[in-house]
Amino acid sequence: MKICVPTPLRSYTGQQGWVDCEGCTLGEVLSGLDRRYPGFRFRIINEQDAIREHIKIFINQQQARDLTAPLRLSDEIHIISALSGGYRCR
Repeated sequence: MKICVPTPLRSYTGQQGWVDCEGCTLGEVLSGLDRRYPGFRFRIINEQDAIREHIKIFINQQQARDLTAPLRLSDEIHIISALSGGYRCR
């Protein structure tokens, strides 16, 4: 399966926007990616093994709520990171 890496996390994947991954659950996929790209998982998952508040993960356009989400080989995973700050219009 493939995972779409958001721009802020591409420094971990050698600037790759899409990477191949494998696993039966979202947790297994992220652990496997962390072995290949150290530090990647920590940017997405907090110390309580939950998806960070500012991160949304979609599996085939369906939002994953936790790391137990099951996966199939044909799935596409998209990680979306919220942006904060910026310019305020008046």
